[in-house]
Amino acid sequence: MAELTIDGARERTFFGQPIGLAYLAFTETWERFSYYGMTALLTLYMSQSLLTPGHVENVAGFPAFRAGLEVVFGPMSILALSSQIKGLYTGFVYFTPVFGGWIADRWMGRRNAVVLGALLMSAGHIAMAFEPSFLLALLLLVVGCGFLKGNISAQVGGLYPAADSEGRTRAFAIFSMGINVGAVAGPLACGLLAQVYGWHVGFGLAGGLMLVGLATYLAGYKHLPEGQAAHHAPAAPRAPLSGHDWRVVAGLFLTLGLTVFQSVVYYQNGNINLVWIDKAVDLDLLGFHIPVAWFNSIDPLASIIGVPFLFALWRWQDNHGGEPDELGKIATGAFMAAFANLLIAVSCLMGSRSSAIFPIVYDVLLGIAFLYYWPTVLALVSRAAPIQIRSTLMGAAFLSLFVGNILVGWVGSLYEHMTPAAFWGLQVVIGAAGGVLALLLARPLRSLLRTA
Repeated sequence: MAELTIDGARERTFFGQPIGLAYLAFTETWERFSYYGMTALLTLYMSQSLLTPGHVENVAGFPAFRAGLEVVFGPMSILALSSQIKGLYTGFVYFTPVFGGWIADRWMGRRNAVVLGALLMSAGHIAMAFEPSFLLALLLLVVGCGFLKGNISAQVGGLYPAADSEGRTRAFAIFSMGINVGAVAGPLACGLLAQVYGWHVGFGLAGGLMLVGLATYLAGYKHLPEGQAAHHAPAAPRAPLSGHDWRVVAGLFLTLGLTVFQSVVYYQNGNINLVWIDKAVDLDLLGFHIPVAWFNSIDPLASIIGVPFLFALWRWQDNHGGEPDELGKIATGAFMAAFANLLIAVSCLMGSRSSAIFPIVYDVLLGIAFLYYWPTVLALVSRAAPIQIRSTLMGAAFLSLFVGNILVGWVGSLYEHMTPAAFWGLQVVIGAAGGVLALLLARPLRSLLRTA
C-alpha cells in the first residue's frame, strides 16, 4: 500500500491504483479459491464416486435430472454424464451474470448484488460437502455467481475515468492476478485435502474460504464504486441508445463470440484433461503420488508470473509502435492455446504413458494465453460499452464463457469415442479457428470499437 497527496488530502493506493482495487482483487482471490478448488475436484468426484452405484441413489432429484439430460443428449456413460454436468454447471455460472448485472443496474446496485452473491455461493459450497444436496449446491452456486461476477468486474472499471483505457487494462490484469492466486491455491489445498481426507473435506474448505471473501468485500465496502440503481433519489432519465451505440454493442458481441473458441480449448484443462492425466500420465514422484487436481494450479500460476513480463513486453512493443490491439491480443491467445493442445496430442502419439512434463508445459502455455484474451475482453467491454447498460454488458461478457463451457461438456463427452491423440487434435483445430477468425475480422471491429 502507498499514499498519494491529492488536493492536500492523503489517499491510499494499491500499487499506484485506487485502494478499492485491492479489496476487489482480494475478494476475487478468495472467491476463485473456492470456485477452482471445487471445480478441480468436480469431474473426478462425479465419475469416480458420486455417480457410481451406491452413491448416486443418495442425490436428491437425480433420476429426474438425468432423465432430462438424456432427453437432450441421449444415453450417457458415467464419464460422459460427468463431463456434461461439469460443462452445464460451469456454463451457467457464466450465463447468470448478465441477469445479475441487469438487476444491479435497475434495483439493487452493484455492492448489494455482490454481497448477496457471496452469501449464496458460500451456502452452495457448503451444500456440496453432502451427497443429497449436490444439485441444490450447483443451483446456489450458479445463482450466486450471477450476482457476483459481472458486478464485481464492473466495479473494477468504475474506479477509472472513461478516458483512462491504459489504466483500466492494467487494473484488470492486476485483478486477474487476484483471480489466479485463488486459482492456484484452490486446487492445491482442496485437491490435497480430498486425496488425504476425502472429497467432502475438500469441498468444505471451499465453502469456508468463500466466507472469507465476503468478509474481505465488506471490509472495503465504502471504497467501492456503486451503480446508479443504489441511489435512492430519483435518477435523471437515461438517454436512449443511439444507432452508433447499438452498432458498438453488436461489435462487442461479435468479439465475445470470437473468444468462445479459445474458451472451449482452455477450459478443457479442468475437465477431460484431468481424466486423461489420471489415466495416461506418470504421477509418481519420489514416492509421492501427485494429486491430479494440482495440475489445475499450474495455468493460473503461469498467469501470475507472466503479468510483469507481458507488461514489459507490451510496453516495449508500444514504444516501438507494435503493441497488439485488443483483437490482436485475442488472436494471439487463441493460437497459443491451440499450440498447447498440440503438445498433448503429440505426447499421446509417443506412447501409452506420458511424462508429466507435457501437461505441465500445456498448462503454462494456457496460463499465458489466458492473459492475452480474458483481461483484454473485460477491459474492452468496460471501455466501449454504452454507459447506460455497462453493468449489463459486463455481465453479458461472461456469456462467451457460458457458451464455451457448454461446448466443453459436449466436446468432452466425445472423448470415449475417439483416440486421445484425435481428441486433442480436435482442440487444436478449434483454437486455431478462433485465432484465424479474429485476424480476419480485426479490421472492421477495430474501426468500430475505437470510436466507442
